[in-house]
Amino acid sequence: MGRRLTLYILIGMALGIAAGWLLHASLPADSPLLEHWADYLRLLPDVFLKLIKMILAPLVFATIVTGIAGMGDSAALGRIGGKALGWFVTASLISLGLGLTLVNLFKPGLGVGLESGADFGDLKTGELTLRHFILEIFPASPLAAMAENNILQILVFSLFVGVALTAIGDKGAPIVRAAQSLAEVMLQITGYVMRFAPFAVFGAIAAVIATRGLGILVTYGVLVAEFYFAMILLWVLLFSVGGLFLGKRVVTLFRYIREPLLLSFATASSEASLPKLFEQLDRFGVPRRISGFILPLGYSFNLDGSMIYMSFASIFIAQAYGIHVPLMTQVLMLLTLMVSSKGIAGVPRASLVVIAATLTQFGLPVEGIALLLGVDTFLDMGRSATNVVGNAVATAVITRSEGMLQPLMNSETDRPSAPSHGAARGRRGLNVDPEQYDA
Repeated sequence: MGRRLTLYILIGMALGIAAGWLLHASLPADSPLLEHWADYLRLLPDVFLKLIKMILAPLVFATIVTGIAGMGDSAALGRIGGKALGWFVTASLISLGLGLTLVNLFKPGLGVGLESGADFGDLKTGELTLRHFILEIFPASPLAAMAENNILQILVFSLFVGVALTAIGDKGAPIVRAAQSLAEVMLQITGYVMRFAPFAVFGAIAAVIATRGLGILVTYGVLVAEFYFAMILLWVLLFSVGGLFLGKRVVTLFRYIREPLLLSFATASSEASLPKLFEQLDRFGVPRRISGFILPLGYSFNLDGSMIYMSFASIFIAQAYGIHVPLMTQVLMLLTLMVSSKGIAGVPRASLVVIAATLTQFGLPVEGIALLLGVDTFLDMGRSATNVVGNAVATAVITRSEGMLQPLMNSETDRPSAPSHGAARGRRGLNVDPEQYDA
């Protein structure tokens, strides 16, 4: 099903471009009928994303709980969490730095005219504060966090549950088994939902092309091309670093995650790929006890694509207005983006929120976001896919550093079961021979 799904997604993208172009060419741009058809096309990706969000909360909760309970070692949990956060901070700084370097080298904003007085709708920059970030970490109600798909709050609650289950030992075994079963059920549902993915991709692409025409692909061609070049460099860098730990298996990792990449790219949503990314990392040999902990953490703290986008876009806007930003100010902007981007959980249109707040803080024209809004969909497609790459590489590398990378699985049906409580590696279970699992 894996290769066929990839092919069907690519076919859906091609058909979406064709259908969108036909609608745009046959109906006037201001025709209510055009918007009517586009709205129905958007129904396909909207339904798909709702189905994905339906899966996320129980899947993240179940995988984190079973993962922590399967570790059985709080020291190992702290060690893995420390490695993950260290990787996330380093990767974020590299992404931001790469974006700043390339935007200064290419200068895509020179000579660009921007319109003032744009309406930014629900960009709630006032929520971008340290107080908001701290409050967003802790759930007032786990049920509310799950209802809102607040991954960071679900992560915190799941950590408490997993550690508590480890502490009470066999008394918590029934809950652990229930969490294992829940994870398997969610993965089975994921398989059903993924069959709808090609239709969602078709609808998402067709709706954009129908309303904006093929010209949207070239209107801001320089900006989009140079931004994608920056992301390709980041991909090369991430996979090169991954290769230092994974060797030739880093190529296999790229092959295994191509479906989550396509889903994120076509739907412009990192969330759309999370359930499938779990499955593909299973096949790659990452135990669920590791991916179930690191991936949800990465989806809150390791957004490499968003990092490079925010630094690139902020200086691009300054260039578009002919404003010179000194190097030291750019470094301060980099650090501001680094910190503020970690506090945007639950804020709509997160990347644009951070950019708007940063521009305001440094006295740059926030109305420059008007230019980004025109192509934000296409930029979002790239940065969503890059977020998937960053989290997949991080998870695989940390797994290898713990000596827990298992042999490859050639069949998607060979999915491993969630770890049993206290099984396999015992309460000190991470002390294993690395060579045993790196075949």
